Amino acid sequence: MSNFDQRTLESGVVVLKPSGRLNMVAAPALRKELHAVVERGHKHVVVDLSGIDLIDSSGLGALISGLKVARQAGGDLRLAAPTRQVVSVLELTNLNRVLSTHAAPESAFDDQP
Repeated sequence: MSNFDQRTLESGVVVLKPSGRLNMVAAPALRKELHAVVERGHKHVVVDLSGIDLIDSSGLGALISGLKVARQAGGDLRLAAPTRQVVSVLELTNLNRVLSTHAAPESAFDDQP
């Protein structure tokens, strides 16, 4: 059972929405869920970060792990609606160059056919 809200858009993109703190306590569950989503055949994944109060290096590691597994499956992982704290951490770590962010989950894969 997932601790994250999960839905599938009409396009087939899976949206995961964690909430609260994405730290060393919550990150392993997110990593596991991201891997499970891709293993079920969904290679385009959006993580909706609008409900995240805090992200640390463990949370970033879970996102990078999800990105890696999605790309190995021929897809991608994108972030949506990051909070100010998340944006700051992504910029400080330069991960904003690796993890693309979008205003809303529905528009994260608009560039895909």
